[in-house]
Amino acid sequence: MNQLLDGQSTKTPRFTDKQGQYLAFIWAYSQINSRAPAERDLQRYFGVTPPSVHQMILTLESNGLIRRQPGTARSIELLVDHNTLPTLQPVKSSVQRY
Repeated sequence: MNQLLDGQSTKTPRFTDKQGQYLAFIWAYSQINSRAPAERDLQRYFGVTPPSVHQMILTLESNGLIRRQPGTARSIELLVDHNTLPTLQPVKSSVQRY
């Protein structure tokens, strides 16, 4: 049985593969930088538009997987145990780099 970060028990968190990658990125970024990522950091990593990132953040929040503090930048907080997250995969780019 998994634990929410506030200590409450819950069933295994349910999220899509894409949501899992966003959650894994949030966790990894937070570990490396000692602060939560900005939406721009997610946009840059995943190569998606600002509205796409914002919609994903809203979805993760409404599903109870993260929480944010209104009006506070970089306030994303995971509400699932990081051990339940998938391994962060490199993003495949359609642009060939030389």
